[in-house]
Amino acid sequence: MAANVKIIPPREMKPDTLRVAAYCRVSSDSSDQLHSYAAQIRAYTEKIGNHEGWELVDIYADEGLTGTRMDKREDFHRMLDHCRKGRIDKILVKSISRFARNTKDCLASLRELTVLGVSVDFEENHISTETLTTELMVSVFGALAQQESVSISQNQRMSYQRRMERGEFITTKAPFGYRLKDGKNLEIAEDEAWLIRKIFGLYLCGIGTEEIAKAVTQTGVRTRDGHAEWNHVGINYILRNEKYIGDALCQKTLATDSFPFAKKRNEGEKDQYYVDGTHPAIISKDTFQRVQRLLNTRSQHLDGPYKVYPLSKKILCGVCGSTFVRKASPSGYVSWVCRKHNESAVGCPIGRIAESEIYAAFVRMYNKLRLHEGVILKPALAQLRDLNDALQRSSPAMLAVNKAIAEATEQSYKVATLQSRGLLDAAACTAKLRTIECRLTELRRERRRLLKNEDLDETMETLRQTVNIIRGGPERLEDFDEILFADLVERITAESQTQVRFRLYGGIELTEQLREARR
Repeated sequence: MAANVKIIPPREMKPDTLRVAAYCRVSSDSSDQLHSYAAQIRAYTEKIGNHEGWELVDIYADEGLTGTRMDKREDFHRMLDHCRKGRIDKILVKSISRFARNTKDCLASLRELTVLGVSVDFEENHISTETLTTELMVSVFGALAQQESVSISQNQRMSYQRRMERGEFITTKAPFGYRLKDGKNLEIAEDEAWLIRKIFGLYLCGIGTEEIAKAVTQTGVRTRDGHAEWNHVGINYILRNEKYIGDALCQKTLATDSFPFAKKRNEGEKDQYYVDGTHPAIISKDTFQRVQRLLNTRSQHLDGPYKVYPLSKKILCGVCGSTFVRKASPSGYVSWVCRKHNESAVGCPIGRIAESEIYAAFVRMYNKLRLHEGVILKPALAQLRDLNDALQRSSPAMLAVNKAIAEATEQSYKVATLQSRGLLDAAACTAKLRTIECRLTELRRERRRLLKNEDLDETMETLRQTVNIIRGGPERLEDFDEILFADLVERITAESQTQVRFRLYGGIELTEQLREARR
């Protein structure tokens, strides 16, 4: 006899009041951003306030040009974090293209939100993730949004290309020594330009870039990125930058054609355009040309009794800790040997290592790094960044700044709400919001300062430079490159006569086997 089965439907487990947030992207133009944000606050405040059973959590907004890169959307990640903490039940977004222009990231975020029990409503597309069949539709719309971003990017590139062909100088960031006027024209900043002249003068006096960097650091003037300490890489960049003679080399870098868009050095893949007299010069062309000749001369090693070799003071013995010294035989065989072993064979067991084998090991190591840079270097940089965040996030000062930012953000929301209810006129609202925005800018600057652990920050900066050098280097080395070696390798440890360990600037260490050794 068949059992009598009664189906008991599940209860609908929904809160009486839905906690609703809105996500939007505002204009990246600072003059429009404030008005755009206030307008969207008013719109979403009214929409959510007039909907029975809804309560507004927050309005999350990112600048309009960050839709293609998830890692640049700070408020988007803040919203996701609040969802993970159970503060949000529903998110309103104008369209899928506002949520993400990368199909992969879009679906990954939506899947996570679905697991968290948070639904997303795309207003223009009339789609809600509460519908079981939505993901297929999101995939389609996400693909369209991604294609739209590619199309926009291509149109922008064509526009830039035509402007460069006409000799119109394009810049969005002023190099040290200049400031942007009217958002596009370079003008000399005399409070920095004197230092540019000093750098060129010191180099022509025979002072090297390392010593110049130390001298500039002692002046107390910070780099354009706000760093207190200057380095030889930054000095070299200044000495080779044609902008200081009033000219501009356009399209030094180019953007990749696929998602996510990224910049890379133009190694001849596309045309470059050299434009004369685009802005006022800080350095005369004669001075600049003399410096270029001197730079090129110094990059070539000159023979002499005091010659410094690429491996000089670079190799340490892994057994006794002594430095290696160079040995050259009458036959032309060049090797490096532990100083203690050189004095007495019983002092250290590690004997001579052929210079050619160390060079060959560097070439192999570089080619591996170039091929697997994303696997080796990027994770290391990410781990350092996570460690720095963990050390700083819980500090009392950081908690105080975060609290102040939250209070200022809440204040801006209240001001916009007052205007939306007709209790505050537009002029007064704009003035108050501008004051709050200035306060928020100061607080965010203070938060960035607190987030910088000096030692870790310096290590991260050095590792970033190492990554950039590798990205900008040749795809494959066939022979030893002395300049590349000097830029990348901090130290070599000879662990045995058949194995060396390269330590790169930034702390990455890689081991290579040698194929020949001689005692």
